[in-house]
Amino acid sequence: MDFKKQLYLSPFGRIISLIQNVFSFISRPYMVYGYYSKFDKKFKKHTRISSSSIILNKENLNIGDNVWIWHYSIIDASNKVTIGDGCQIGAWVGIFTHSSHVSIRLYGGNSYIETEQSDRLGYLKGAVNIGDYTFVGAKASIMPNVTIGKGCLIAAGALVNKSVPDFSIIVGNPGVIKGSTLDLDERYFSDELIQKNYFDKKTIDEFLKLKQTEIV
Repeated sequence: MDFKKQLYLSPFGRIISLIQNVFSFISRPYMVYGYYSKFDKKFKKHTRISSSSIILNKENLNIGDNVWIWHYSIIDASNKVTIGDGCQIGAWVGIFTHSSHVSIRLYGGNSYIETEQSDRLGYLKGAVNIGDYTFVGAKASIMPNVTIGKGCLIAAGALVNKSVPDFSIIVGNPGVIKGSTLDLDERYFSDELIQKNYFDKKTIDEFLKLKQTEIV
């Protein structure tokens, strides 16, 4: 039996376990409330971002308020990312504004490094825009040159590699439109609190009028 295991099984084992548990509690990811945006020089009081999330090129991240970004997500804002008000980003989500998946093969290792990024053939880059109150599920990936409309729902594990309109439900790899969040939310539209607080009241009114017309 090695020394570490002997020490752990000795009377000191409980003390060691206590120390390890305290350390794991202190070092575990936590939500940071409030975010100062380098992009527009404003403090987003109600935005919450995990301590374990990684944001590259923060000066290019245009983020709204009431945004939630959960644990271990990465946002590559090298070519600008816009995240609207009220968006929720799940854990292990990747938002990318560049990709070398083609150019690395074309150039090989040394030539790739030696060639300026702007001159690399096959190098994909472009901004990502996410509309207000869109939900991005855990382990979803959003690729460069993609605009996601407001009020969308991106399912867990989905790969979004093309732009989608407002209120889309996106599932799969590659992601496809499988429905509308308006249809998903319709059952709640009669509630007075929802009518008062829904982020896009005008859309509710238009949606219900259209439904009434279809019934008639």
